[in-house]
Amino acid sequence: MKKEIKAYFTKHPSTKIKPRELAKKLNAREEHLYEKMKVVLFGLYKEKFLDREGKRYFLYSDNKQKNFTGIVQIIDEGKYGFVVLNNSNIKDVFVAERNLGTALNGDHVEVELFDKHSGKNREGRIVKVIERKYKEVVGKLIKSNSTSFVIPDQPDFHRDIYIAKNNLKGAKNGDKVLVGDIVWNDRSTNPEGVIKDKFGKAGSYEAELMNVAREFNLNYKFPPKVISQANKTSADINQEEIKNRLDLRKKVLFTIDPEDAKDYDDAVSVEELKNGNLSIGIHIADVAHYVEEGSPIYKEAYKRANSVYLVGSVIPMLPEKLSNNICSLVPNEDRLTFSVIVEMTKRAKIVGYKISKSIINSKRRFTYNEVQEILENKSGDFFDELNLLNQIAVKLRDKRMKVGSINFHTPEVNFTLDDKGVPIDIRIKEVKDSHKLVEEFMLLANQIVAKHMSGSKKVVSPMVYRVHDLPDEEKLKEFASFVKSLGYSFNPGAANNSKEFQRLLSEVEGKEDDALINEVAIRSMAKAVYSSDNIGHYGLGFKYYTHFTSPIRRFPDLIVHKLLFNNLSGNQPGYNKNQLENMCEHCSAQERNAINAERLSIKLKQIEYLKNKIDEEFTAVISGITNFGIFVELRETLSEGLIRLRDIKDDYYLFDEKQYAIVGSETGKRYRLGDKIEVKLIRVDESKREIDFTLLN
Repeated sequence: MKKEIKAYFTKHPSTKIKPRELAKKLNAREEHLYEKMKVVLFGLYKEKFLDREGKRYFLYSDNKQKNFTGIVQIIDEGKYGFVVLNNSNIKDVFVAERNLGTALNGDHVEVELFDKHSGKNREGRIVKVIERKYKEVVGKLIKSNSTSFVIPDQPDFHRDIYIAKNNLKGAKNGDKVLVGDIVWNDRSTNPEGVIKDKFGKAGSYEAELMNVAREFNLNYKFPPKVISQANKTSADINQEEIKNRLDLRKKVLFTIDPEDAKDYDDAVSVEELKNGNLSIGIHIADVAHYVEEGSPIYKEAYKRANSVYLVGSVIPMLPEKLSNNICSLVPNEDRLTFSVIVEMTKRAKIVGYKISKSIINSKRRFTYNEVQEILENKSGDFFDELNLLNQIAVKLRDKRMKVGSINFHTPEVNFTLDDKGVPIDIRIKEVKDSHKLVEEFMLLANQIVAKHMSGSKKVVSPMVYRVHDLPDEEKLKEFASFVKSLGYSFNPGAANNSKEFQRLLSEVEGKEDDALINEVAIRSMAKAVYSSDNIGHYGLGFKYYTHFTSPIRRFPDLIVHKLLFNNLSGNQPGYNKNQLENMCEHCSAQERNAINAERLSIKLKQIEYLKNKIDEEFTAVISGITNFGIFVELRETLSEGLIRLRDIKDDYYLFDEKQYAIVGSETGKRYRLGDKIEVKLIRVDESKREIDFTLLN
């Protein structure tokens, strides 16, 4: 509603209107919507987006005001910038290089507007840096006899940092270092800083790992208190604990994970019952048993919120003794678990379920490839169980699709690294039946737990849900326009958008546009987040959904375990709704941060892989188009780079925004989003994290 109100007043800047009249315009006549609208109007008035006379609201005019605050966006390595103002109707303020002062990209600044302006944007000068975006910077130390500088890795920190001799702290030339206490008061000189940490030689695997961790403020070392507590944690299970649990140690259970997995937090089992139905077990590591609320391990796990998987390494949520040992469901060892045991028919219809703390002893550790080989060869360890599970997984997936679950499939890459962490090969991961098998049963357990917690008692328990909101209408229209430019159809007004997405994604599956359309479809969606309010999961088509199956690597799963156990035991929840909502917001933010760190880790390894392949030729797909060039994604490695328009010599090309294309002004030759093209690698700039290609005829 806030967005609609702002859009209305922006479109009608001279309008003065009463709330009742506005309600008619925005189709908010129902009393509860009208009351909500009045609250939003008053909020916009307090924010100085709106002003009012009597009962009439109108657009706030701040033309008399000279100084504003906002976030500065520095363009082209400091040649100019724009300040995006806080709570203002004025468009972004243009700032010429001479007026940037000592502002750096992303800084919170105060800008003074000039009286005269030309073009679309007001012009101004930055008079004060209120808060720096970067408190610390990672970079490479360049040291000589007379001076020492750190060249920052962050591309948007566009000045080298001077380091005085007494602030070198033993760092050597070429080291990757962390710089803090950065001061920059005069644009005619460089910023100055102090070296806070050393990560070894720039380019080394350890240094680059620490670089990514620092850039995203990830804790890659556990505090001494956490390590101490982990070391004191015993793997011994006493008999009293076993008595209070469902003993499944004689049952056939096994884990299925990637080849390089170090922690195994889920196991599965299946057996046929006397009535002909199946009993399928999803058994999850009982991390909550070892991580008490308020303990050092708990506090650190909450701070991290999730494990972060960088190329060739992991920054775990829990110390290694817990994540890779005590909690990990390693084969032939007794382990404490939380089990969801589902009775279902052979047509995958759920008859009933049981949720209980348990103890298991895994009979086998499978990799995805091993399971796939057994399924294809129809023989091998536990073939009967694996085959039965796979048949049920297929049926569960078919049912999901029928109720509107969207089958996104975005390709991922797998790196082969040498012993120094240097990438020697990149391959696109294959998604096989073995992957889908595990996924379906994890989805099933998550659904059952969420539904149980939503309706198992007269008073609904506080709960952490994994929710996914409906897509924004404008984004759906943009997506429809995009796929139309590629020759496909998508009806943004369809009564069931998820079915429309399903139809389109099925149509493009296996075609050249497949990966691109999947990626853009995902971008058009809302982001899945954690919430204490259940609004369902649009993408999966589930009314109830949570995260329960990965407590070793996700903090929300750990909390769901605690909430679920209290529910089953008849105890108080342990957390109130406000506490849970704060946790949800924090964990959602940390998840986004981890995703960005993982993406950068992949990009840096792709750059490292390509830097020795200058002048080599590749097949690529156009993944983005701008007024300065076209972005391309290599088919074999998914590495993304740019073809600058200035590097295309056969014509002068113009950007056609509506058609998602560039068009030659003389020849009329057209390059569209999604086109398959041949390219040559011409530049790799590791410091700027840029890859440049040129077109081949």
